[in-house]
Amino acid sequence: MEYQIIKINANTWRIEDGGVRFFLLTGTEKALLIDSGMMVNNAKEIAESLTDLPVSLLNTHADRDHIGSNEQFASFYMHPAEESLYRGSEKPGRIIPIQEGDTIDLGERELKIIDLPGHTPGSIAVLDIAARVLISGDPIQRYGRIFMFGPHRNMEAYIKSLEQLEKRKSEFDEIWPSHADIPITTDTIKMLHDGAQDILAGKVTGKPEEMFGCSIAAYDLGFCTILCDR
Repeated sequence: MEYQIIKINANTWRIEDGGVRFFLLTGTEKALLIDSGMMVNNAKEIAESLTDLPVSLLNTHADRDHIGSNEQFASFYMHPAEESLYRGSEKPGRIIPIQEGDTIDLGERELKIIDLPGHTPGSIAVLDIAARVLISGDPIQRYGRIFMFGPHRNMEAYIKSLEQLEKRKSEFDEIWPSHADIPITTDTIKMLHDGAQDILAGKVTGKPEEMFGCSIAAYDLGFCTILCDR
């Protein structure tokens, strides 16, 4: 399966896997794979081709385009609120619970977990503290399509997450999402927040679409499209 490895700096890579990307971060002692792809089934081998350090896995959430190679890992970090969604995918492995305020130290590279529920109940972002970069998963995108339709999405929780993240903008200078443009600026958070509120208030007209057998409405905000239940 075709994929593209892009070296961001001496200890960070992004792997473009079709319409989604995942990341490899290394410290002085350990390496962390953030998500495991969609089309690829060998994310661990890809990571091990880039570093000699032991590789662990963290999932930003359990949507199927982020867990493609999870079976390669006996255990992995994931927010506990994602377990039912993950088990529904029939993927194996032991979940190591991780959530807001937890840290992972890769050796002279500390990562902090930030909860971002709404897109899924247990969506999380990873803050690379020293690099001042937020790896956001799906909830923050620019010129992408954010899925907010289906039983496990919650627009009110999403808006609240954006409000909380806006208060933390002083902690990072740019955002690396799993889809669409990368990097993106921190003003995207407020733009998404205001757009989501406008959708709930009926100020934006949704275009009817069909996706995965669901009748949805696509709300074009100009800089991003949010897909909601019709």
